[in-house]
Amino acid sequence: MPRADLSAAEARRVALAAQGFAEPRRADGRAVRRLFDRVGLVQIDSVNVLSRAHYLPGFARLGQYDRDALDRAAHYAPRRLFEYWGHEASLLPVELQPLLRWRMARAHEEAWGGMRRVARDRPQLLRDVLEQVRERGPLAARELAGERPRRSGPWWDWSESKQAIEALFWGGEVTSARRRNFERLYDLTERVLPPAVLAAPTPAEDDAQRELVRLAAIACGVAAEPELRDYFRLPAAAIRPRVAELVEQGELLPVTVEGWDRPAYLHRAARIPRRVDACALLGPFDNLLWERGRVERLFGFRFRLEIYVPKPKRVYGYYVLPFLLGDRLVARVDLKADRQAGVLRVHATHLEPGAPPETREALRAELELLAAWLGLTAPSTTTLPRCP
Repeated sequence: MPRADLSAAEARRVALAAQGFAEPRRADGRAVRRLFDRVGLVQIDSVNVLSRAHYLPGFARLGQYDRDALDRAAHYAPRRLFEYWGHEASLLPVELQPLLRWRMARAHEEAWGGMRRVARDRPQLLRDVLEQVRERGPLAARELAGERPRRSGPWWDWSESKQAIEALFWGGEVTSARRRNFERLYDLTERVLPPAVLAAPTPAEDDAQRELVRLAAIACGVAAEPELRDYFRLPAAAIRPRVAELVEQGELLPVTVEGWDRPAYLHRAARIPRRVDACALLGPFDNLLWERGRVERLFGFRFRLEIYVPKPKRVYGYYVLPFLLGDRLVARVDLKADRQAGVLRVHATHLEPGAPPETREALRAELELLAAWLGLTAPSTTTLPRCP
């Protein structure tokens, strides 16, 4: 076996440093900017059993930062963040909007089925919905004329008006002006994004995708092609030539990593710290956990979302957060914010094999920080489940 350019431990520390876990937590006025400088974007998800998903990456890296600062950056002028399909539904810096215009241009061919069908078969409906937004926006999808969502089992079906406004969102003609009780309020993109962003030239598709791969490489530190592609959900056909171009430019350095069964790429600016002393609870939609194969290669940790798994078949719980201590994932904890009682509920804790003796106390301290940040009472010694 050829000598590895990076040991498994070095690759792990590179990945953690790239994501902001190798530096002290600071929840100052520049915290949100530092977060996005590190991770590039954060995922949005509607599940609110603990906290909205897009707030949790900041807590993991910054500590008890001001969530209102994130809301202000995303919803009010001067607008610094916007919503779009980056890695799933995401919050991204407004400067990245030109890099995603190629995706917007493909919307009517690549959006999900209902949106494609409405765009193809009912172009007049798209024009009508766009005109409503122009005249009345910001407005919610349910406020569109004729909007009557239909219940189908436990879920709401999308009406054609909802599909139309989502097609316009995918196409970049409308965007989220702000949210009301997590409900997206749509407005014309030209009324939401800063003029300088709107006036920025549209890069060629290859150039935009190459820059997104570069940003993914910075955020990952070291990664294989699938992870570089997954970070911004790039087309499969695009990733290999863009990676090759970045290697040619010296931006990416091909490396082998101990224990990895595939080629890897190290960003030229990546740090290899001698040690990482992190302590963080990672939300299930955290950037570090996006690509499950990479998580397993880096940490020897198998992570699966069990939110949509029937309760009897769950292994660890409904809303499980891995616990990072030092440079290892050492435990997982199933959490719920009981807002009515004002308490952070810990349904279960599970230690990983080889978790150090200090894991339980470190986890307790982190739970206390999390509870305080959420305005909840922390679990007491008697209510915290014993680790198996």
